[in-house]
Amino acid sequence: MHDTTTPVPWRGVNHLALITADMDATVRFWHGVLGAELVATLRRPTFLHYFFRVGEHQTIAFFQYLDDDGGVLATDTIAKPAGEFDRRAGHFDHLSLDLPDEVALVELRQRIAAAGSEVTDVVDHYIFHSIYFSDPNGIALEASCWVKEPPVESGGYDDPHFFADDDPVPAVAELIDGALQSLPTTRLT
Repeated sequence: MHDTTTPVPWRGVNHLALITADMDATVRFWHGVLGAELVATLRRPTFLHYFFRVGEHQTIAFFQYLDDDGGVLATDTIAKPAGEFDRRAGHFDHLSLDLPDEVALVELRQRIAAAGSEVTDVVDHYIFHSIYFSDPNGIALEASCWVKEPPVESGGYDDPHFFADDDPVPAVAELIDGALQSLPTTRLT
C-alpha cells in the first residue's frame, strides 16, 4: 500500500501553462492590467514562453506557437465563463488566483474595470469571495480571497464549512476513516 499519510510539501502552483494567440496583448493584460510581474521570456524555434509572477514561486505561463518561418501560428480561442460546462474546453475550466483579503479583491476589481475590461461584482461563496473576468484569449479567470480559513492541518473533514457535501464520493469516507484504500493509475497521453 502506498503511503498517503505523509504530506507532500506543496508551496502552491509553480506555473500553469496556457496558450495565447497574441503574446503582446497577453503581456499588456497580465502585467499591465492585472499587475502580475513579467519574470521570464523564452523563445524557441517553435514557440514563445512567457511567465508572470502571481505569488512567491508561482507563475502563470503562456505559450504562443510559431510556424516554420517564426511567424505566429494561428490558434482558435475558446471563450467560456468560469464554472460553466463547455465540451470544447477540454480539461480546463478556469484559474483562480489567490489574494490576501477583501480589500485587495475590491482593488483588483476596480483596476480591471478601469482598464475597460468586464468583471463581475464580488461573489460570496461563503468560505471565500471572488470576482470573475477573462483575459484577451478568452481564458476564464477568477480572483479569490478566503473569508474563512481552510483547516491548516489535514484531517478536518468534519468541518461543515469546508466539507458540506452530504453525499461525498467514497474517497472522502476513506479519508474520514484514516486513509485512502486505493489510488488510480494513469497513462501518458
